[in-house]
Amino acid sequence: MVQQIRSGEVGYGGNPLDAAREEFRRLSSGDHPVMVDGRGFDHLPDREIPVDELRARLLAAGCPRQVWDQVWSHVIRRARAEGGSWSVVAVGLALPMLTALAARLTARYADDPRDVHAEVVAGFLAALHTLDLDRGRIAIRLRWAAYRAGHRALLEALETPQPAAPDGRVGTPDAGGHPDLVLARAIREEVLSRSEADLIGTTRLDGVELGAWPHRAGRSYEGLRSQRRRAEQRLRAWLEESVSGETDAEPAGREARARCGRVAGSGPRPEKGVESVTDVARNSRLQGCA
Repeated sequence: MVQQIRSGEVGYGGNPLDAAREEFRRLSSGDHPVMVDGRGFDHLPDREIPVDELRARLLAAGCPRQVWDQVWSHVIRRARAEGGSWSVVAVGLALPMLTALAARLTARYADDPRDVHAEVVAGFLAALHTLDLDRGRIAIRLRWAAYRAGHRALLEALETPQPAAPDGRVGTPDAGGHPDLVLARAIREEVLSRSEADLIGTTRLDGVELGAWPHRAGRSYEGLRSQRRRAEQRLRAWLEESVSGETDAEPAGREARARCGRVAGSGPRPEKGVESVTDVARNSRLQGCA
């Protein structure tokens, strides 16, 4: 079942999030629901707790963060040792977070989003087996792994050229107000590498702190910041050149490029009512899991 959730080959329209939701509901109901012993955790009732109730308690306002780490550590250890139902339980507990994340990644993506959603789930499941449970902030790091996988899949999809237009030109995805489309175009035109676009997109547009970027292995904070600054300088020059040569660009595309320009230190300030990059970072919250 875990492989089916991961690949999206189950029913429910082929969406792995819908499949996981239904499987979690099944495991939470009936005569023998999957439960955890609340006596092993702080601030939980001293009794067996069905996993759907456990999720509701974790999402309740005021649930201490240490309880999140305790529960996630327990569930992940069970998933690693037993797989099967406990992997589904892990996905089910994270569904509010994963669903919000997947929806935000594909909010302005015109094609079928199921492949991106499937990669969100795949990234989450992969992290279940690799995450260092002693470092804490487990839910946040699981969310980050899922985001990374989904964002990579989205960029790959956005990099794919579209079918030839009637006039014979090969199209590229319309920016449609989505800054990731602009970053994807920058990759196609070899302005940025994939890792540079990922670094800019996640630490600027998604509000992830540079120090929390997990691909820092062997690199200092200052070194990573210098890499990002150099990439942003190339992006800024390319955007300025692109915008100067476009007089009939779509408004949504102009706003997407302007937003990326503000990230890179160029372009006009946002108009009233237009969300700035700072606003995006401020409003980026771990849905139900912060």
